[in-house]
Amino acid sequence: QVQLVESGGGLVQPGGSLRLSCAASGFTLDYYTIGWFRQAPGKEREGVSCISGSDRSTYYTDSVKGRFTISRDDAKNTVYLHMNSLKPEDTAVYYCAAGLVPPLHLFRLRGGDYDYWGQGTQVTVSS
Repeated sequence: QVQLVESGGGLVQPGGSLRLSCAASGFTLDYYTIGWFRQAPGKEREGVSCISGSDRSTYYTDSVKGRFTISRDDAKNTVYLHMNSLKPEDTAVYYCAAGLVPPLHLFRLRGGDYDYWGQGTQVTVSS
């Protein structure tokens, strides 16, 4: 059974850090582009970052550049999202997704390009 499971969310103060994990089972992540998306209450889903399965190139939406870092450990079949300098506006449910997205299309961060999705993990940034 193909499955993606996110973990690592929680409550953190502004300026704090979290590391989200996206663990895959039932398939190998090696050749898949992995994207992180988020959805805040009352807002549309937003693409945050992605990492290519073919050349390991990465892309970040402007609002997280310099604060978030995406990485992957193929030996563990896991992708991470390291989040630093968190802001209240980062509060959302974070989802990871896997798809066969070519490097040239990473910038789109379009949910429709991804085939497999996790169930999400809540991140709350508040004092």
